[in-house]
Amino acid sequence: MSDEKGGYGDLVWVRDKDGKEYACSIDALKGKIKTKEEMSEAELAGCTDLSTVIGNW
Repeated sequence: MSDEKGGYGDLVWVRDKDGKEYACSIDALKGKIKTKEEMSEAELAGCTDLSTVIGNW
């Protein structure tokens, strides 16, 4: 097994109050995060809005 980071297992799924999903780097998050509204701007910088990725196939 490799010790490299950056794969699917290094992501955390976060939802905002409207149900929108974000994929966030586990390294960017600090503490126990449940919703987007609880995240700092620095933590949000490590996230991707999945509606902008999945909707573009």
